[in-house]
Amino acid sequence: MIRRCRVARPKPWEVDDELWAVIEPLLPKVERRIRHPGRKRHPDRLVFQGILFARHTGIAWEHLPQKRGFGSGMTCWRRLAEWTDAGMWPRLHEVLLAKLRSANALDFSKAAVDGSHIRGVKRGAKTERSPVDRGRTGSKHHLITDAEGIPLAVTLTGGNRNDVTQLIPLLQAVPPVRGKRGRPRRRPDVVLGDRGYDHDKYRRLVRDLGVKPLIARRGTEHGSGLGTQRWVVERAFAHLHWFRRLRVRWEIRDDIHEAFLTVGCALICRRRLRSVLSGAVG
Repeated sequence: MIRRCRVARPKPWEVDDELWAVIEPLLPKVERRIRHPGRKRHPDRLVFQGILFARHTGIAWEHLPQKRGFGSGMTCWRRLAEWTDAGMWPRLHEVLLAKLRSANALDFSKAAVDGSHIRGVKRGAKTERSPVDRGRTGSKHHLITDAEGIPLAVTLTGGNRNDVTQLIPLLQAVPPVRGKRGRPRRRPDVVLGDRGYDHDKYRRLVRDLGVKPLIARRGTEHGSGLGTQRWVVERAFAHLHWFRRLRVRWEIRDDIHEAFLTVGCALICRRRLRSVLSGAVG
């Protein structure tokens, strides 16, 4: 009888050496005091894995399993808030976007936008009564992706905000993506949107940014063909909401929830980059 050995697959919250080499230089440096240094700071890499564990499983901070070595839930939350205040997460996303562009895996010929409502269990900034969820408190994720569905930028609003109000903020939130010689790329050539973005005022504003709007018209028959091009943003939402911490908003602080959103976008970029590089090697 032949026994097959199973290769242990890495857990979604585990950080390998390659990813840590990208993350570590972005972390703010914290010097330990010479006098009265206090308890030694828990290793950043383990704490980062604890944050990913909470984001992936949706577990409450106080229930974070100690046996995994992440540190306490309060330690992970404080480190998350510290890195959020330092602006670390947008920089991580920008670095990974640059690596994708360097690998010719970023397509700025088209971009797709959409919004997705989530329930907010606790009140806080950017939570409002949602008209699509029986008036329950909630928030909205607004996302812009490239032509292949790679997240370029994400914003958070209250659950009562119309998608079209975030069209310009999303385009402006796309970071300058380096990775090639010359000026960094920041604007797509064309932006695709469904009927919720049908407004002539916003079409003019999009053109002012040097982007061509391709938005479905209200009252027209379905079958315009846009659905065959903009489904990538819906797939990107499915990938984001695969992380349980992003399906329901538990955080009172909006910047903490936005941090989880940006981390999700960065890890989708990381997954895509590994796929491209492994295909190139193969």
